[in-house]
Amino acid sequence: MDKVKKPIKGNIIVGQSGGPTAVINSSLAGVIKASRTAGVKKIYGMHYGIEGFLQEDIIDLDDYFTTSHDLSMLKRTPSAFLGTCRYKLPAIEGNEDVYEKIFQILDKYNIQYFLYNGGNDSMDTIKMLSDYAAMHDKTQKFMGIPKTIDNDLPMTDHCPGYGSSAKYIATSMKEIIRDNESYGVSKPTICIVEIMGRHAGWLTAAAALSKDVDCNGPDLIYLPEVVFDIDNFIERIKELAAVKKSVVVAVSEGLKIKDGRFVCELGSSNDHVDAFGHKQLAGTAAYLANLVKNETGLKSRYIEFSSLQRCAAHLASRTDADEAYNVGYLAAEAAFNGHTGEMITIDVISREPYIEEYDMFDIHEVANVERKVPKAWITNNGTYVSDEYVAYVRPLIMGNLQPYTAAGVPIHMTLKNKKKK
Repeated sequence: MDKVKKPIKGNIIVGQSGGPTAVINSSLAGVIKASRTAGVKKIYGMHYGIEGFLQEDIIDLDDYFTTSHDLSMLKRTPSAFLGTCRYKLPAIEGNEDVYEKIFQILDKYNIQYFLYNGGNDSMDTIKMLSDYAAMHDKTQKFMGIPKTIDNDLPMTDHCPGYGSSAKYIATSMKEIIRDNESYGVSKPTICIVEIMGRHAGWLTAAAALSKDVDCNGPDLIYLPEVVFDIDNFIERIKELAAVKKSVVVAVSEGLKIKDGRFVCELGSSNDHVDAFGHKQLAGTAAYLANLVKNETGLKSRYIEFSSLQRCAAHLASRTDADEAYNVGYLAAEAAFNGHTGEMITIDVISREPYIEEYDMFDIHEVANVERKVPKAWITNNGTYVSDEYVAYVRPLIMGNLQPYTAAGVPIHMTLKNKKKK
């Protein structure tokens, strides 16, 4: 991509949205570095994303980051330093007052560049704002920075945040398998591990990375791309239990049965939905473990990785952290060069050796579109993933970003670290 050619006019603001990741703050560090390199006068952050911005909750990032060490610590800090939200902007038609308020705030702070770091729904925010700007001859530029552990953004080979989550899942699965193998003198223990993934099974598929010369990996992997057959599941568990001392199964939280219901809904009712209409999912593994116990009499237990898979910065992938930094840096550069209504993408030229490049794509082709695991990569009658998937994901988990520690535990950059002036 081209270096900044145009003179910088105005300030920049960046927000973080949706579920955090272990490397989301690396993208923030990239934005800050690019802005300082380009000579931007003021670098602002949205406290709690666009929802906080609408309340004029704005942070002056110069109050926190004055040295390269500050940015280095930020890269090693999990979760969203600025705070996040799940807030859906209303349709433009009939809600012009909301958009006028946003642009009034932008004008008040002389903000010319607006960057938003998030997934599918967050890219919708960039789409709406860039569309409104075009409709009303506004001069501000809007760029999307990809981020999602779900890895379901289209037009990019993969998403920053996914590699670190995949590394955590693979590592934890391997340790769980080792632990579960400790038992089973008479009968095997059945362990069911629930992994995030509403409609796309990229995260659950990462359980296959635990398979190596010293580990057989999980016995079964179930992704939401395939309709879940409960009777077949129980039969497979019985078959495995007849010949194995330990059985470990990885399941996506978003598994659905033939009639369209989530498996987790079979065990309990939870009607909570977020601003984007997404139902809260939990309890898939708990339901299946209880079902196994009742149907087979075998000892069974369940484990939910829950938010651990997105906040484990102590296991962050160096590749993932570097790419997260790069997409933040390049999004800022693109905005300075006049680009708007686009998202930075990652193109992989070679997986071995691993070589990536960066590009941009029209936000209208990205917002609210989910990319799922290719059916060709789902094998063994819907209960495992292929070697092609493993070859795809393996480079993304390579390397380590070691945390800074004090008193034996990691230390992080927080909003309490405000510099005194």
